[in-house]
Amino acid sequence: MPRGDTRGAGLLGAAADLGHAERRALGALDLDGLIAFLRELIAIPSLDGDETRAQSRVAAWMEAAGLHTDLWAIDLEELGRHPDWCHEVEREGALGLVGWLGEPARPEAGEADERGGHGGRTALRGRDLLLNGHIDVVPVGDESAWATPPWASVVREGRVYGRGAVDMKGGLVCALFAVKAIHDAGVRLCGRLSVASVVGEEDGGTGTLATILRGHAAHGAVVMEPTELAVIPAQAGSLMFRLIVPGRAAHGCVREEGVNAIEKFLPLFLALRQLEAERCGAVAGAADVAGDPHSPLFARYRLPWPIELGTVRAGDWASSVPDELIAEGRLGVAIGEEPAAARKVLEEAIARASATDSWLAEHPAQVEWWGGRFDPAVTDPADPIVGAVVEAATAVTGAAPRIEGVTYGADMRLLVNVGGIPTVLFGPGDVRVAHRPDEHVPIDELRVAAQTLILTALRFCGFQE
Repeated sequence: MPRGDTRGAGLLGAAADLGHAERRALGALDLDGLIAFLRELIAIPSLDGDETRAQSRVAAWMEAAGLHTDLWAIDLEELGRHPDWCHEVEREGALGLVGWLGEPARPEAGEADERGGHGGRTALRGRDLLLNGHIDVVPVGDESAWATPPWASVVREGRVYGRGAVDMKGGLVCALFAVKAIHDAGVRLCGRLSVASVVGEEDGGTGTLATILRGHAAHGAVVMEPTELAVIPAQAGSLMFRLIVPGRAAHGCVREEGVNAIEKFLPLFLALRQLEAERCGAVAGAADVAGDPHSPLFARYRLPWPIELGTVRAGDWASSVPDELIAEGRLGVAIGEEPAAARKVLEEAIARASATDSWLAEHPAQVEWWGGRFDPAVTDPADPIVGAVVEAATAVTGAAPRIEGVTYGADMRLLVNVGGIPTVLFGPGDVRVAHRPDEHVPIDELRVAAQTLILTALRFCGFQE
């Protein structure tokens, strides 16, 4: 199929063995409508802390599409008391939103329903599936660096452009239109199929945590992050840190009488690079096989748990010796590694480097932990949700998708670690074009992702012909 073809079912893998109901649901996919709604959502600047307008629009769409909806005001004060809540953006208010089809799956007589912890391994009349996508987007940066205005979505060369196109309004809209196709085809599911449109993913997961605590559970979940259509059962973690390096102020003309904080920062930066190399060779305490950086899940990454400094600020006058430097960055956390242990390792590395310098030995650099906290998460590759997405993607494309881990944090960590829901990441587009000018998502990948989600839902939840 030419890139950008908007026919409903599109090309499926030659070996696809599809039933009548599956073909009916795939044929009901409205790709033209999907692209149009994606462009509409891109035009709503849903920056973190300002997501309410976009959430309200998605809620209205869900209701018009025939979904049951739960739209509620998140109690931010109550949420703030939860040990897994973190944020970087102050909010005056936020909306939670879930839309769904069907009734919750029921256990067979005499069986316990272990929803949200065991992937539906009990004898169930179907299973419940949760599709999760975030509506919030990051700032656009220098608008002059964009070929077209970031909020004025355009389609060109088989791609949809605009802030949020790939991260991740594209994936969210794929889920919405997958559920709509099943509804429009009149296929009756044996379990509940839900879509959660969540806020605050970019700064810590406010919306997903609120959705879990609201009681929206499932036997499996898919987060539609941009994975290039790979299936991701393992997500590394990341922790935000702040490094404060002291110096001593002096006039630049007598700089020997001061201590330059920038100069004292340099050996600490090199110590972090050395620590990164050591951690990416082996991580003590990462018990799970996925935590081994040589695991096949992370084979394509030279640095599976990177450490990077994103901001460095020092001094307040060009002719003064800077008396303080503040650097902020992120620490990659391995699968199976306790975040507290990762923090300790970085703190000890900074302490050792400080001890080798006469000034820093007396005035040691300080490490603070702040902002978003993305713990690592892993789902057993043998879990039914992994198999369902792999099988569905294979049926759509005719080739098995890659199964691998990713080095970035996502809401998977909350669904797995707090909600107890086996989860994978799967979605259209490449994360490398996120958070930058001319963000885009290929239309052909939108089609494949939506079709894959349709088949995943039908086969994971079960359906009646």
